[in-house]
Amino acid sequence: MKVLTRWLRHYLPTLTVTDRQLADDLTLRGIAVEGVHPLGESNGNGGTADGHLFEMDITTNRVDAMNHYGIAREAATIYGLELEPLRPKLPIGTLVDQPYPVRIDSSARGLCGRFTAQVLRNVTIAPSSGQVAELFTLLGQKQISNAVDASNFVLLGMGHPTHAFDLDKIEGGIVVRLARKGEKLRLLDGSERTLEADDLVVADEKKALGLAGVMGGWDSMITPETKNILVEAAWFDPASVRRSSRRHLLHTDASHRFERGSDFNAAPVANALVSELILQSGGSIEGELIDVVDPEVAQRTSDRPSIELSVGQVQRHLGTTIDSEGITGEIISRFLSSLGCGLLLHGLDVYSVKLPSWRLDLEREIDLVEEVARVYGYNRFANTLPTALPVTDSPSASAESAVRRRLLELGFSEAVSSTFSGQHDAALFYEANSATPEKKTVAMENPLSEEASLLRPSLLPGMVNMLAHNLNRDVREARLFEQGQIFTGTSAPDAGFISEVHEHPQLSLGITTATPSESRLYPVADAPIFELKGTIESLVSLFTPPGGSAALTFATSGIPAWLEPGRGAVVLLDGQPLGFFGELSAAERESRKLRQPVYLAQLDLVRLYDLPLRRITSHDLSRFQAVERDFSFVLPDTVQWHTVAAVVDALAINELQSRKPVEIWRDPKKHPGVYSLLLRTVFQSHDRTLRDEDLSAWSQRIIDALTALGGTLRA
Repeated sequence: MKVLTRWLRHYLPTLTVTDRQLADDLTLRGIAVEGVHPLGESNGNGGTADGHLFEMDITTNRVDAMNHYGIAREAATIYGLELEPLRPKLPIGTLVDQPYPVRIDSSARGLCGRFTAQVLRNVTIAPSSGQVAELFTLLGQKQISNAVDASNFVLLGMGHPTHAFDLDKIEGGIVVRLARKGEKLRLLDGSERTLEADDLVVADEKKALGLAGVMGGWDSMITPETKNILVEAAWFDPASVRRSSRRHLLHTDASHRFERGSDFNAAPVANALVSELILQSGGSIEGELIDVVDPEVAQRTSDRPSIELSVGQVQRHLGTTIDSEGITGEIISRFLSSLGCGLLLHGLDVYSVKLPSWRLDLEREIDLVEEVARVYGYNRFANTLPTALPVTDSPSASAESAVRRRLLELGFSEAVSSTFSGQHDAALFYEANSATPEKKTVAMENPLSEEASLLRPSLLPGMVNMLAHNLNRDVREARLFEQGQIFTGTSAPDAGFISEVHEHPQLSLGITTATPSESRLYPVADAPIFELKGTIESLVSLFTPPGGSAALTFATSGIPAWLEPGRGAVVLLDGQPLGFFGELSAAERESRKLRQPVYLAQLDLVRLYDLPLRRITSHDLSRFQAVERDFSFVLPDTVQWHTVAAVVDALAINELQSRKPVEIWRDPKKHPGVYSLLLRTVFQSHDRTLRDEDLSAWSQRIIDALTALGGTLRA
């Protein structure tokens, strides 16, 4: 929805805040301004000659704010200003013996609660000029003629739909009735519609003139030859308008507002405003305003019973504010009165609140409490925890936080995917655990689509979709992770249905990159795979497995079908599967039309969360010199780094501060089955300077340990 600040200030002449401040304050009160666009030349004071254009997102329950006057009312409430009243200035009409005939048929009882009509004679149909033309130009609103533009201007200004009929094309008067099944109606867009028996129409004594609350008819539209006009403003039942709008695939500005509940009392004012604008080009009024009202509809809309509101209840619900004054009875009265409520004080702190006719969303005391909080500003309430309920962290909160923090530090971004999955993805990415083969996927009773027919048994389908979403928008570099729940079910004995649903925490990682990082340790194409491996090792290092770092191992056999053969591994913790990682298979990549390779990892967080978190310890820096020693070994391909690290750690040399591979070199043609490893160690003592004999002894122990693995020390 587009709104002009210049138009808003017409209703609020004493508004002094800048347009950008106004946008911020409205957004904080739930009247969202999503874009602020300057109009015209800068005036040198931070504004522009024609103000700004607001791009707004108004929620469906706030139809009262889908217009300039409604937003001006919100601003007046926020800043405590006087809102200019809507007071049409119409000339006195000529007297008539009989008012123009208007009736609501018994078939339309309850569907048309109010119908107002005003006859205008000897009008001049011409292009719009003055304020209407100027503001419409700024809005980018199409201009048709002064009569049609007047109706659109009032809709945008105060929010109530109206319509102008060519009076000379109406036969016998106005009748609001239900359509006859099969009745034909040609609408303003030129289309001919076949009506159903529950379509509400505005008609004359012989034919339908328009689809009530949706669109007017072709046969009575305003043309350059029109001389006499009937201006209509009415209240139509939201459900009736919605039904006809959906059936005939017509969504108009009028139906958008009527479907959400229009203001019952706005029709006479809107009618008068349209008439005033049309008469600016010439013409006269004939007779008084015809106003046909259904008392029962009025009773449930504009005449709803008052609501009792306790100041104490407002304060109890809303709690402490950051302002010392807090929310007082005077503040409550000022806010609600400015919003259009009528307040009558009973006793010391109880108000009887008469609800405004334009706020059909207000029904209970708690709705009024929410209005007070909204206008006061949620940002002005103190951050406090509820006292009635204990607030405790979940048992895995610390572990979740540690995993999240580590992944963010490693350059991953957290993402959230859908809780649902399709049959194909579930079958591909989920394999029942051999220890619990009875765990099955959980189907939805009423799925939204075939692609969302199951509760997800794995996070990987969502991760693949998120990476594809990035690639399809030319984001060629993405590192994502998700911690979330997966769902499986078990059946009761001899039952063919899921009797119990289980939730388990799982972690998924996803990498896609067009420029893998280079390394001397592995080919460039393998970089993302080793990055996932290193990420998993880093995550496991946050915990303390019983077997220490040697508890984490990797196996290349038994990888799932969604991984490219030879391009993935199984993650083992104490010999039991913890997860998988590797490159998505070429077949899946092709079927999903992914532009570049995608690398995935999946970890069972239950097993990780069962381990205690590693405690961070620190010690004083040593005052003594550290000493480096390098060991160059030729090792069999079957000896992996984690094995090397484990045997070196098992030597329990207290002075050994670090050990890491500096260089790995292979030449399969000249030296098949082996590789060269340059191992760098750092020794340092906290209480003495190291001696050559100590270093020699420790070096020999390391050489013996690596030789026992089948290694050969290079000269």
